[in-house]
Amino acid sequence: MTFLATSWAILIFDIDGVIRDVGGSYRRALADTVEQFTDGAYRPTAEAIDALKSEGTWNNDWQGSQELVYRYFEGQGRSRGTIALNYDDIVDFFQRRYRGADPTDPNQWTGYITEEPLLVDRSYFEALTNSQVAWGFFSGATRGSAHYVLTRRLGLDHPALVAMEDAPGKPDPTGLFAVVETLTQQAHLAPDLPVIYTGDTVADMHTIVKAKAQQPQRRWLGVGVLPPHVVAKGGDYQQRYGAALQTAGAEAVVDQVTALTSQRVRQLI
Repeated sequence: MTFLATSWAILIFDIDGVIRDVGGSYRRALADTVEQFTDGAYRPTAEAIDALKSEGTWNNDWQGSQELVYRYFEGQGRSRGTIALNYDDIVDFFQRRYRGADPTDPNQWTGYITEEPLLVDRSYFEALTNSQVAWGFFSGATRGSAHYVLTRRLGLDHPALVAMEDAPGKPDPTGLFAVVETLTQQAHLAPDLPVIYTGDTVADMHTIVKAKAQQPQRRWLGVGVLPPHVVAKGGDYQQRYGAALQTAGAEAVVDQVTALTSQRVRQLI
């Protein structure tokens, strides 16, 4: 995508839970993995996964899987030193569920990734561009997984992206800074444009808080997006989830990312 130097804001998106529904893919693979490595004794619920992510440090689902396995066995009275877990085995099992039997070749993927509902379409990004809002992506997803949804399924043309392999994990804002700098250089944007980062987890909002602290010369705003499984539950659960995002630093919370139009961006900044 080509952005104009006259762009007046930068909008950066997380991907999982924002651009695609991962309730039946990443989260399902996480639950499968925990069940596998606890010998079928424990399968975390969606609420248990939400509780883990609300701690703000488990953005990586491979590490989150490992942590839930450890916690299960600790609940059985065992110490971590006695639990024989191989992290590479966890990653491999997870990837084969999420991507398929050949995780390295996107043309051969048959796993949960192929079934992910999209939460947005190409026209949404075209509308932002036409309104002179520059945009890109900072995600904890692997580059291969992110490209699968952004280029193959949404048809975006070389979107600015910082993925898992490119920067430290959230809430470290290094990757956020990197994608903003990429957009600034590519489109010759003003160096002080306000930046909005949209995400569905506490770690996403903590990322924007840290960005504010490290680069106070620019305006940084966080917008929480309620993931589909939270919207589906509704009621008190949805309210609590949204409140947690606001407590973590969100300026606003929306039910779906398409509510974040250029008009809403202008209101926020």
